[in-house]
Amino acid sequence: MVIKFGKWLTKNKVFVIIFALLLMIPAVIGYVSTRINYDVLSYLPNSLETVSGQDIMVDEFGMGAFSMVIVEDMENKDVVALKEKIKKVEHVEDVLWYDDVIGSITVPAKILPDKYRKALFNDNATMMIVLFDDTTSADTTMEAIEDMRSLVKKQVFISGMSGVVTDIKNLAMAEMPVYVAVAATLALVVLLLAMDSLVTPFIFLFGIGMAIIYNLGSNIIFGEISYITQALTAILQLGVTMDYSIFLLESYEANKIRFEGDKNRAMAHAISNTFKSVTSSTVTTIAGFAALCFMTFKLGMDLGLVMAKGVIIGVIVCLTVLPALILCFDKVIEKTTHRNLIPNLDGVSKGIVKIWPVALILFIILIGPAFYGNSNYEIYYDIAGALPQDLDSAVANKKLEKTFDMNNTHILLMKNGMSSKDKAAMLDEVEDVKGVKWVLGIDSFKGANVPDSMIPQDYRAMVKSKDYEIAFVCSDYKTATEEVNTQIAEINNIVKGYSKESMVIGEAPLTKDLQDVTDIDLASVNYVSIIATFIIIMLTFRSLLIPIILVAVIEFAIFLNMSVPFYSGETLPFVAGIVIGAVQLGATVDYAILMTSRYHKERAERKKGKKEAIAIAHKTSIKSILISGMCLFASTFGVTISSNIDMIQSICTLLSRGAIISTIVVIVILPAMLMVFDKWICKTTWDMRSIDY
Repeated sequence: MVIKFGKWLTKNKVFVIIFALLLMIPAVIGYVSTRINYDVLSYLPNSLETVSGQDIMVDEFGMGAFSMVIVEDMENKDVVALKEKIKKVEHVEDVLWYDDVIGSITVPAKILPDKYRKALFNDNATMMIVLFDDTTSADTTMEAIEDMRSLVKKQVFISGMSGVVTDIKNLAMAEMPVYVAVAATLALVVLLLAMDSLVTPFIFLFGIGMAIIYNLGSNIIFGEISYITQALTAILQLGVTMDYSIFLLESYEANKIRFEGDKNRAMAHAISNTFKSVTSSTVTTIAGFAALCFMTFKLGMDLGLVMAKGVIIGVIVCLTVLPALILCFDKVIEKTTHRNLIPNLDGVSKGIVKIWPVALILFIILIGPAFYGNSNYEIYYDIAGALPQDLDSAVANKKLEKTFDMNNTHILLMKNGMSSKDKAAMLDEVEDVKGVKWVLGIDSFKGANVPDSMIPQDYRAMVKSKDYEIAFVCSDYKTATEEVNTQIAEINNIVKGYSKESMVIGEAPLTKDLQDVTDIDLASVNYVSIIATFIIIMLTFRSLLIPIILVAVIEFAIFLNMSVPFYSGETLPFVAGIVIGAVQLGATVDYAILMTSRYHKERAERKKGKKEAIAIAHKTSIKSILISGMCLFASTFGVTISSNIDMIQSICTLLSRGAIISTIVVIVILPAMLMVFDKWICKTTWDMRSIDY
């Protein structure tokens, strides 16, 4: 059936290319229309109290995000004028400053209680709180941030998570064309070195480029994807689907000799051979990416679905568009053929297989340290802290810390119904928590010199709704630290002691939940990806031991890769540690399947001896594995050297290093494993049980 399809395709190759090009139009439209989410905290599950609290803020107060704005060297009347300008910015809900709690700038600030006066004024600087009408990462909030930045002068600094997300957006949009171009260029260099035609690499990249655009364009069905997913999709799809293109070409060249003078027939059989050969590796790759969908942190599903879809689209393009392109440009390919620049690797292969005991000893020596390093590397969760420190948000956050000694602001979302006495007692307890500098609520400014009548009604309406009342808690501690997490837990216990429906929300509480959620995801994703890959390989080879060996080999490569940060003292972003296991397994297990498939064929079908079967398998697969590994390395390394977003850079660093390690491990360690366990492989593999070992 596949051959029939292949014959039809070869006869209608021009139609296939034209149709593929026409499909690019809706794909580009879909790509442009897909919203990109730049806030990783928004992927926390809705069941979390910190997440539902954000919704309550929007529903009850018409605000979902806020920023601390520091103003330096400006007279009060000019601050008021600036405040009014900011209030007119679209999607700014309100601006809270000194005059809102006192009623007028003519009233001296010294009548405020000392700690609250210091919260709003410090030497030549003052601080106001800007409230937005939507959530932290909403497009409208980011637009408001940009509009505010266009209004303010050099002595005005806008801090807060919304500013951070806006900077991530600007940085990602500026970087993506650069690192895609760098990745494609490096992959092209690898292909030009690896292939014997100057044209073929360009055809490959064109075909894969179409598959990438199809995938990115079809993301419109999800409504939005994360910026991490968008950044990694093109790069990973380039590296992963290159294998299929290489296999198709190799099969086509072999069938041209078999069916001399009939290129269409040769390509039809090449399509059939490729379909049969890549089925199991495709399914295992998809399984690796799909395992991410089991994460509680919804970013995993975002990345997993898009990448799994990308692999499927990549295979389809490889079996349809690419054959049509190769046939149309076949004469040009032949005219630009040159001597292969990669030397014959038969001698290298023979040497590696010969020293298999050394490889086995190396595995035994390294497995312990690799496992330990993989289990103990450090993770960070501070999203803002990992960005370039010259960004507007980073400068503003530093200014906030230096000028007002503020590192974090939590929000107490207090359910109405508490007595004034209980509320006052609760806020006093919160203020006594270690690391809390002050608590600002409705009654915070009332003191001996500030009567209740002087608290403006507008200010009361701003912080009190029908069902809830809010208060701001200033913390000495930075986000994603043990100190702030302990502080949040203590504050939450105090608040819950007075009112079960009240809660603590904000950036730091969200990040604390992020840590709790992803700690669980780290283990579950790895287990799911391993189990899924094991089952697929088991069914493919009808063997109990082969999947154990292949998974063990790739997991060993993953352990080696993830142990490098531990022994080098590097700290990884939380998402890197979660996704890398599933992604490296899915992206590189193909290498092991390729070699093992040929070993299985030589051993089971051609009845070759153990050593001969392994030698043939190694010799025939080493070049393809090297090219595939180098392509994945080149594409991901391109991002490593060109991205300033640490979360993306770290993931691609791990992937590029993982591609090299997986390639070496499969080439060196896998033959040793096959050599040692051949007897038991024969006993536990359905069509190898009769082999005389």
